Amino acid sequence: MTKVITGLERLINDKSLQDSVKGNIGYLCHSATIDSQFNSGVLLMQKIFGSRLKKLFGPQHGFVTDVQDNMVETTHYIHPYFKIPVYSLYSETRTPTDEMLEGLDTFIIDLQDVGTRVYTYISTLSLIMEKCVKKDIKILVLDRPNPVGGEMIEGTVLQPDYKSFVGRYPIPQRHSLTMGEVAMFGQKILKTDCHVEVIQMKGWKRSMYWQDTGLPWVLPSPNLPTPEGALTFAGTVLFEGTNLSEGRGTTRPLEVAGFPGIESFSFCENVLNKFKEEGLTEGFNLRPIIFLPTFQKHQGKNCGGIHIHSTDNQKFPSWIVSHMLCREFKRELGNEFLFHDKPYEYEFHKLAIDLISGTDKIRHWVNQLGSLKELKAIETEGHQTFIDQKSKILLYPN
Repeated sequence: MTKVITGLERLINDKSLQDSVKGNIGYLCHSATIDSQFNSGVLLMQKIFGSRLKKLFGPQHGFVTDVQDNMVETTHYIHPYFKIPVYSLYSETRTPTDEMLEGLDTFIIDLQDVGTRVYTYISTLSLIMEKCVKKDIKILVLDRPNPVGGEMIEGTVLQPDYKSFVGRYPIPQRHSLTMGEVAMFGQKILKTDCHVEVIQMKGWKRSMYWQDTGLPWVLPSPNLPTPEGALTFAGTVLFEGTNLSEGRGTTRPLEVAGFPGIESFSFCENVLNKFKEEGLTEGFNLRPIIFLPTFQKHQGKNCGGIHIHSTDNQKFPSWIVSHMLCREFKRELGNEFLFHDKPYEYEFHKLAIDLISGTDKIRHWVNQLGSLKELKAIETEGHQTFIDQKSKILLYPN
């Protein structure tokens, strides 16, 4: 297997690229910011740039990726080893302040994304780009693979009324872009007038899933411990907007879904029969499961439900499967099934399910126990526009 060379590894091994990085540096990274030998990106940056590395930044889940999900903030501090400030971009602010950016000439972004719109690292990227429009700061993105591939797009395109920290660009839920390509989308499609450059990967092709890259997986957030979870997440993130457990508090979060009192074998059999009736059979299998969340929703209660398994990544419709499964949970639970109304990612007036979906049409579809045909019609609205836009900013071949 040929190993993909990330933007970080290209930078640390190419003196000409290093020479193009000017002045004082800020570095946005997290625990998954490593090279192919598991070396920390911060250690490598400090080795190359020395005292020019002035400030570190962490995204949601923290600089060391130790913090759980929605609206659990991290603090700013002086790193006890590196002896430089670490600023949280998931704190009292999600946009870097003038004070944070003071004295910087280059802002390097090096995060492992997972290819789903609601995963907030691309929102953080967009906010940095917008903040730096009027500043003489170069943004340099060290690109990394999209672990769920660069070909398949899935899910609803964000509608303007549902713009939030879990959706800032009009792209599908599973968008098929790398971080570098998302930056190009902001710059070239949305005309964000800032100085952005991307150090591209070598060896990455759009057909690749994480297992094809030859790179080690380090969880990019606490509830995505496996690359398989990144693939199911494009669909299972929907369950965050409901009272179903999405497996937080288990060892396979966002690969499972369940609820107390469900008999998992009969439920799974009914679900598979419904799927078969509507022609949804390829690329996956569903396994009945009982799991016990140790924290968050239904903590300490056995939940009966489903473990979603991809059997063919090229054919697995992650978004469709989870939405159809959500419909069946609604059918099974009736009035016990709820869309939760708690604040979600600093939005206090819209339902989480609508912010996650980027539209209210999914919520209505679930409540009406709509058909697969109706779901696909909702899903594909705006896809062609995105496909046309995407073709203008791609950095990698098929």
